[in-house]
Amino acid sequence: MSLKFLINSLEGGGAEAALVRLLPFLNVEKVFLLEKGVKFEVSKEEIFILSEHTIKTNSLYKTLFIPVYSWRLASQLKNKDTVISFLERANFVNIVSNLFKKHKTVISVRMNQLEGHRGFGVVNKFLVRILYPKADTVVAVSQGVKNSLIKLGVPEEKIKIIYNPYPIHLIQNLSEEPVEGIFEGAPFIITVGRLTKPKGQWYLLRIFRELKKKFPELKLLLLGDGELKDYLVKLSENLGLRTYLWDRDKLSGDFDVYFLGFKKNPFKYISRSKLFVFPSLWEGFPNALVEAMACGIPVVSADCRSGPREILSPDTDFNYQTKEPEFAEYGVLMPPFDVEFKKANKPLEKRERIWVEVLGKLLQDEELRKKYSKKALERARDFDVENIVKDWEKLLREV
Repeated sequence: MSLKFLINSLEGGGAEAALVRLLPFLNVEKVFLLEKGVKFEVSKEEIFILSEHTIKTNSLYKTLFIPVYSWRLASQLKNKDTVISFLERANFVNIVSNLFKKHKTVISVRMNQLEGHRGFGVVNKFLVRILYPKADTVVAVSQGVKNSLIKLGVPEEKIKIIYNPYPIHLIQNLSEEPVEGIFEGAPFIITVGRLTKPKGQWYLLRIFRELKKKFPELKLLLLGDGELKDYLVKLSENLGLRTYLWDRDKLSGDFDVYFLGFKKNPFKYISRSKLFVFPSLWEGFPNALVEAMACGIPVVSADCRSGPREILSPDTDFNYQTKEPEFAEYGVLMPPFDVEFKKANKPLEKRERIWVEVLGKLLQDEELRKKYSKKALERARDFDVENIVKDWEKLLREV
């Protein structure tokens, strides 16, 4: 059996990180990319790019291009190869390419299928209903993702749950690397994730402005890039926050909010933060949350679908969503937000004020932060890459 990986690109992101982390442990012959873009350290000999598209290419055009991607992928495969794909479009291509070349199709599904498809995503949900049941094996990254797939018609017997892998020792080593002097010893909270709608960073900006009234020295760091960059920067500035943008400003300690862009080593920043704050509107299984826990940082997360509850409160009902702050076993779960873009002059809603109150409590209570720091690291070890690889090896033997 020859094993191949398939993904949209390696521009950066949770699915991309998971793929790269599995490479040294599984005997992968080739990594196929639907479009150009590699920000991870991967051998060029391992990469085969199926188009000239980039992250900026129109999404609708790339969806319509799925048959062409599929034909090109099939031309590079042999019968009985096994292709593991990551992310929606790559999963569609993996399944459609099976029409041209018979191979084993394993798709990794990383998003809650009921919560995550919005707007143009209606087309994706339709394709999920039509195509996903045709895959040989469907790997869900959480119980919540599995449940959503079953509701869309994917046979339960085809679905396996394998959590995302994390190199815990490597993360800890990287977390000790030096940071810019202005962040060494400065009080700050942090979030990491692409600047996109699912991550809900605009809520955090509004919450942070209110926190500044009580903690005037506090700073906010946002790591990541994405299509909402301009909106988020403008919102931050309209909130009266002194805002640093990585490709515009000279770095100094004079700012309140720091948009630092994509960082190959986010862990050195996370490890020096007071809190990791995660306002996501929906998830599959949030990499950044576990990575922050591996750095020994207390986490505060929206109890969104799906993943945060499985990570922070694994002995509770994963279908439940809290309406009040929940000081769970491994971190704090908070009422999730709606998908509603906010303007700077709109008053804080009740949920935002609850977040302000809880973050303020944690910033003041060092003992509580120490408790959650210890528990976070304890839980993160459950997702160490060496444990997760065993699940993948077992699945590939079965395939």
